[in-house]
Amino acid sequence: MGKFQSKLHRRSDVYKTRERVESSALTQVVQYEPAHSDAINCVTSLTSDLCVSGGSDQVVVVYDWRAGKPCKAFHGHSKEITKLCCFSGSTCIFSASRDKSVLQWDFAGGRDPVQSFHGHELVINGVAISPDGSKLCTGSRDNSMRLWDIETGKCLQKNTISRNLVTHVCWVPGGTSVVQTSEDKTIRVWDSRSWQVTNTFPAKQYIQTHCDISTNGNHLLSCSNGFTGHGCEATLWDLRQPGCKVVEYRGHLHTTACCVFLPAALGSPSLVASASYDGSVKIWNQNTAVCLYTLSLDGSGPLVSLAPCDSSNLLCASFNTGLHHLHLSQGTVPSLREVARF
Repeated sequence: MGKFQSKLHRRSDVYKTRERVESSALTQVVQYEPAHSDAINCVTSLTSDLCVSGGSDQVVVVYDWRAGKPCKAFHGHSKEITKLCCFSGSTCIFSASRDKSVLQWDFAGGRDPVQSFHGHELVINGVAISPDGSKLCTGSRDNSMRLWDIETGKCLQKNTISRNLVTHVCWVPGGTSVVQTSEDKTIRVWDSRSWQVTNTFPAKQYIQTHCDISTNGNHLLSCSNGFTGHGCEATLWDLRQPGCKVVEYRGHLHTTACCVFLPAALGSPSLVASASYDGSVKIWNQNTAVCLYTLSLDGSGPLVSLAPCDSSNLLCASFNTGLHHLHLSQGTVPSLREVARF
């Protein structure tokens, strides 16, 4: 977690939007056993039924969100968890931490780490797995990007760029490129073969907090920190034309901490979701940037991470109220409602 997460601002009472807005207080929400005892920093999907979360309590938790029950907890980090990633089709989980390490866990195995990755000098804010599952990429506030061999835990490549305080890392699906966002307001594209930067996107006005890549590898989402409506946007980029900005998604009041592509339902338009420190999740038309729906999660505090499970279910991590299971109804007029907290 970078410096941008230390500056929180109150939500304005006069903020109004034209899109459909709903408060979680208006719906009946099931409360399950909490996954964590402190703020949650990240959540990702392991399978269609299981999610993995990490928080300030230094624990990695696998949770069956459909059944509303925890499955397994992993203890091994000495400081809070910052980011998580899983390899599709496997039971492997990778957790990054403020303790400067990444640990690998196996949900199907024991509770001890399978592998560890040490070498960064400061908190690790980005972790991503190569499409073939053999390499791990990490990015840190120490200005470095590292490439690791997953089987041996050996660092294969390291490249340090001045002021490149990494905030998030994504591996392009089916490709050799890695994309990372930074506190220096830029987005960099790396070639995993040479471990050199091949493209740098035009610098934004504010710190870039997060990124996501479409499943076809054609588009990139990034989002910005900000306050009182300044900054706070998400941006859609065309990776086939590096630096080409397609649209911007504007409407959050404070830092947009996470933005993700949503799996499309048959016959529905392509959608994007964003979560913000203003306590809201917004659903956008990917191509037109029209905000279709806003759900305010009352009392949640900053919302920091999103994990799509399928075309109808989305998980959201919050500082104050744990994990939120959100149900998305796609179609001509999408809607979003909170189902459960845990």
